[in-house]
Amino acid sequence: MRKMKWIILVTILMPFLSSCGYNTMVELEENIDAQWAQVENVYQRRADLIPNLVNTVKGYAEHEKETLQAVIEARSKATSINLSADQLNEQNLQNFQQAQKGLSSALSRLMVVMERYPDLKANQNFRDLQAQLEGTENRIAVERRKFNEATRAYNSYIRKFPRNMIAGMFDFERKPYFEAEEGADEVPEVQF
Repeated sequence: MRKMKWIILVTILMPFLSSCGYNTMVELEENIDAQWAQVENVYQRRADLIPNLVNTVKGYAEHEKETLQAVIEARSKATSINLSADQLNEQNLQNFQQAQKGLSSALSRLMVVMERYPDLKANQNFRDLQAQLEGTENRIAVERRKFNEATRAYNSYIRKFPRNMIAGMFDFERKPYFEAEEGADEVPEVQF
């Protein structure tokens, strides 16, 4: 008898649920999950390039161990934060961004060290790795932008009436955006 009540209820509600936007909410949320996976993919690509870059620099800059160690530690910290799309919230995304910022900072220090070694800059392996790293940084920016676009579409959709009521009933919650790092609005000071 109880099962029959559910069947009748679902049959009555089916036309309402199919036109209420629930399926679109699911599609938009899946799009965010897929885009998040792509963001992680390009960050992983960067993390995978770093050991090769560090090893190439090691041969030329043996006495720069402190900088190389900082890069290795920052990479380890950045890759230790595994954040699935289901865990996306303001705090987790902020922690993820902070670890990636630490890695970016360590890589910048490494690039400064590399500028001191003309033989290293002329090394084909190093130039190839540097070009790949620059390309990866561009990919990261593109994928973060695409993630924010997918997040905006989802957040806008679930907040509009009457879909906001359906979203609330089925626990569709607002997703956080990637935001500019603190200090990104300031012009960097370049000194030679």
